[in-house]
Amino acid sequence: MKPDSLASLLHAFFHEWMGKQRNLSHHTVWSYRDTWKMFLQFAASRRRREIAQLSLADLQASDVIEFLDYLEKDRKVSIGTRNCRLAAIHSFFTFVAHREPLAIAQCAEIAYIPVKKRSRPAMCYMDADEIAAVLREPDQSSPEGQRDHALLAFLYNTGARIQEALDVCPRAIRFESPAQVELLGKGRRSRVCPLWPETVAVIKALLRRQPRADDEPIFVNRYGQPLSAAGVRFKLKQYVQSASRHVPSLATKRITPHTWRHSVGVQLVAAGVDVTVIRSYLGHARLDTTNHYARANLDTKRKALEQVDPSTKPGRPPRWKRNPDLLTWLESL
Repeated sequence: MKPDSLASLLHAFFHEWMGKQRNLSHHTVWSYRDTWKMFLQFAASRRRREIAQLSLADLQASDVIEFLDYLEKDRKVSIGTRNCRLAAIHSFFTFVAHREPLAIAQCAEIAYIPVKKRSRPAMCYMDADEIAAVLREPDQSSPEGQRDHALLAFLYNTGARIQEALDVCPRAIRFESPAQVELLGKGRRSRVCPLWPETVAVIKALLRRQPRADDEPIFVNRYGQPLSAAGVRFKLKQYVQSASRHVPSLATKRITPHTWRHSVGVQLVAAGVDVTVIRSYLGHARLDTTNHYARANLDTKRKALEQVDPSTKPGRPPRWKRNPDLLTWLESL
């Protein structure tokens, strides 16, 4: 195989396959790009040569496994991030398998590297009192506080992913009744969400103070540049810490922009909204994702239990609980 074949394959993968054939989002391309920058730097260091001197044959399954271990042990990334990096590598070698028949065995060996299973902690979400407490924190007399309050209100109204909200432009919003917004989500799937009059009012007020062109993002920093998700996380952490003085339960939760999305999903379930409607509202690709909200809401489970016909409830404990001698009970079966 030619020494420059790796560079040619990477160029074709990012420009032809990801860009032209798959038309993947910029965020996916950037994520894959960052993975490959780290992987190539790691492989070059391991082989003690320049990145430009690497060939496809230098990237074996053992290199990928060591790279994943390096990410977890040295860079301290989460299992989820580790699996995302592996997905980027899997995707490239699947592409290579169709372009380089001689590398099929190498590609297959890498394809067999499994994603790592991880434990799923209980879903974190806020109740109505906690959400109200955080919404009261931004100082709406200042441009920054008014923007933050409008963004948090928008997240609570729509259950949008943070990047979906940050990408919203005025032309995506219908301000007249019935008000609504079009969100562009994962996989370039668009959906329309209704807006409360209160949400429309705070966004209108924000735009009067900070006018934006129809195709410019609404939520920007002091320099007029689009807000970053990292910037929102930083500000939200400050508001949550401040609000926790009034609502102590907030101090026990790790609140992120995505927590607002979870909170919307749980409250919709508690309100008795059908899960297929919630799926459409939140833009989930699979109904199983939406079902997590039903499993997370303890109040919904409690209400469901209360609906059980009283006549079917056990009046006395089961025999095995009444019988102190377990062996006696077993012999009676």
